[in-house]
Parts: sequence; structure tokens; C-alpha cells
Amino acid sequence: MTPTLPAWRRATTGERRWPVAVAVLVVAGLQLTLPDEVVIGSRWLLPVLEIAVLAVLLVATRFETEPVWRRTVSLALTALIGVANAVAAVRLVIHLVEGRGGDDPGPLLATGAAIWATNVIGFALWYWQFDRGGPTARARGDREVPDFWFPQMQSADLDPEWEPQFVDYLYVSFTNATAFSPTDTMPLSRWAKLVMLVQSAVSLATVALVVARAVNVLR
Repeated sequence: MTPTLPAWRRATTGERRWPVAVAVLVVAGLQLTLPDEVVIGSRWLLPVLEIAVLAVLLVATRFETEPVWRRTVSLALTALIGVANAVAAVRLVIHLVEGRGGDDPGPLLATGAAIWATNVIGFALWYWQFDRGGPTARARGDREVPDFWFPQMQSADLDPEWEPQFVDYLYVSFTNATAFSPTDTMPLSRWAKLVMLVQSAVSLATVALVVARAVNVLR
């Protein structure tokens, strides 16, 4: 008898959008806490725009089918979050290096934490958007070779109905941002390795500079 393919290798009903929607709303909330010195334009501009784009994407509840326009808008939203957070991180680093601001450790740590958390969610969205062609391609089982090798993929006996969803990519992003290296999930493709490298570098720079400045102020 032919063994049944695990869920991640065959067509399935796909995953629901609400975890992604919650993540984007969290990002919008974190951006509202950032000081004006590090944000692009008004602190309300990007959160309002992101929520508006999210509302468009929530027209569909699953990922079995996805028109080109929705895929494009979804990637644009992810890029918007990434660029906005990169600008905030760079501006914060410049301010700290030049000795401008950062005289109060409380707000400084809060700003650093918001940028770091947004970094985790933003890169989770990138991993989720591009692994094996994205959520729709994964739901259809279009690509057999994964970009990320999860532990559940090593043996179908663990859970034959398992397939990666956004929470799994969020976990990968969190562990990469804290350990500065892969943990239980290995990147296989070159793009995945390079993106994880960039995330680790951003996370390390943010944590190191913010904590160092806060410790210096406290002393």
C-alpha cells in the first residue's frame, strides 16, 4: 500500500489568516509607541496604512487560492513593515552613536524593545511569505523542496497532518533573534540563510547598543 504523504507535502485546506492579522495589529501598536525621532513622518501614518491594507487582505479567510493582486498587496505590506522598522532601527542607532537622546533608560529600553519585537514579527512574515512559494503555494502542495526544515518534517510519524503555519515561522524568527543563529529549524535555501543572517545582525546591533546605553545611563 502506498504510504500517505504528510500534510506539508500535499494539497490541504490551508491556514486561516487571523494569526497574521493579529501580528500586523501588534506591529501597528508597537509603532505607535515609538518616539517621533525614529519614525517615518507621523507616528500614526504607517499604523493606519498597515491596518487599511490588512483590511483588504482579510477579504479571504484562507489561502487555498490567492489572486496576483492580493499576493502583491500582501508582499507590499510585509515590505512596508520591514522598511519602517529598519529606518527606526537605523535612526535609533545613529542617535545613540552620536550621543543624542537616550538619557532616560526607561523610554530607551521601551523603544529598543518595540523595534526588536517588530523585527521578530517582520522577519516572521518574510519567512512565512516566501517558504516554498508562500502560504497559497504551500496549501496547494506546489513545491516539494522546503526552504526551512522543521523537526516535524523529519518523520511523518510525529504528526502526519502537520504543516507549517505562521506561528511556526514566528517561533523561528524569535529564536533566531535571541540566539543569533538557527535552533531546531534549519534554513536550506541560500535566501533563507541570508535573511536569517540579516535578522540576527539587526537584532544584535539593536540589543547591544540599547542595553549598553541604558547601562551607561544608569551608572
